[in-house]
Amino acid sequence: MSIPIARTVAELRMAVAGWRQNGLKVAVVPTMGALREGHLSLVRAALAKADRVIVTLFVNPKQFNSAADLAAYPRTEHDDAVRLAPLGAHLLYAPNAADVYPEGFATTISVSGVSRGLCGAFRPGHFDGVATVVAKLFLQTRADLAFFGEKDFQQLHVVRRLVRDLDIPIEIIACPTVREADGLAMSSRNVRLSAEQRLAAPRLAEVLSASVERLSAGAPAELVLAEARLAILAAGYDEVEYLELRADQDLSPLSVADRPARLVVAAWLGATRLIDNFGVLPGHRKGEVLAAANAA
Repeated sequence: MSIPIARTVAELRMAVAGWRQNGLKVAVVPTMGALREGHLSLVRAALAKADRVIVTLFVNPKQFNSAADLAAYPRTEHDDAVRLAPLGAHLLYAPNAADVYPEGFATTISVSGVSRGLCGAFRPGHFDGVATVVAKLFLQTRADLAFFGEKDFQQLHVVRRLVRDLDIPIEIIACPTVREADGLAMSSRNVRLSAEQRLAAPRLAEVLSASVERLSAGAPAELVLAEARLAILAAGYDEVEYLELRADQDLSPLSVADRPARLVVAAWLGATRLIDNFGVLPGHRKGEVLAAANAA
């Protein structure tokens, strides 16, 4: 069993046109490859809601701030295709960079507001690269639905705003973060962790979970976040890039969880940058908080 691969927009659109003629609903799952269970869960969710599913595989140079980081990003197309085949995905779209950004390419899409702060503050231009390639993928695939994980929570907001502002006829479906058995959010970057770092890594989620309980009970964010930052560093992390409480609906900063919110973090463990987030629902009793956070 294998999955068909399209390399060009023409090949992609030929396949989609045939599906359209038969009245089929099309979904897309945008990825940069190095597929893990988190990606595969998005594919399964797409297969449950659409007749045909396209998985895109493109390591987008425009969303990397470091040439070294781009060069180090894993490229595992063969393994990715093998992982996708048993799921029943219908097409892998894996274009070359020269096809996505042909010579003379001069257009950049910038989504203001939700792209400011958090990752946007530490990775200048990153979300411009995300918005530009995602807009191209939506136009190229002409999909009805697109599936994104909540782990990249700010990215999800950027994509939603992009679609809303540009009237792109596609529905964005958010799927919960998928975690390892010890709670670490799944990421292609996890493979960079040493054995010692991998043991320390799950403490990030543990600290966030404990902080969620306090925030949900009405504790002031300034106090909870200051103590959580110290706990993350004490767990072996080298730097907490940001740790903030943001409104779930629009990412506005909050001083207290008086509405559905999101506790978001980026932290460095050695040379590896990890991000995570937990939902915060005000007024939840202690036993309900973790389940609500993981389901958000």
